[in-house]
Amino acid sequence: MSPTLNKIVYKINVPISEEEIIEVFESSGITRPVQDKGRIKTMFQNSDVIISAWSSKELVGVSRALTDYAYCCYLSDLAVKKNYQGKGIGRRMIEITKETIGDKVMLLLLSAPSAINYYSKIGLEKAENGFMIKRKF
Repeated sequence: MSPTLNKIVYKINVPISEEEIIEVFESSGITRPVQDKGRIKTMFQNSDVIISAWSSKELVGVSRALTDYAYCCYLSDLAVKKNYQGKGIGRRMIEITKETIGDKVMLLLLSAPSAINYYSKIGLEKAENGFMIKRKF
């Protein structure tokens, strides 16, 4: 069945297997340590807000965020399978994250260079005042 014909169901903080997450990451084009299943598992076990998008029983999108629910939230991952991109799934996962954390909480994310135009197109404001220490691997 075509992805456009399936209804997308969004879920908050439901269990997702590492294999399903890796499949979404690999299809989406996002760069994550997909060869290290244990690291993927730890990344999701230690996240506060995980939004998953489902077409029937197929995981087609996933996002994960770390938050204190009072002041700030870091949206670390946002990935949608290639054949489901452009259908509003990523935008909706961001909206659900924002609804979950509330209006008093700032939502921050780091964008891959290829996705910068996407985030500004869906209404996120570009920040020029950030700094980071990059991971070693």
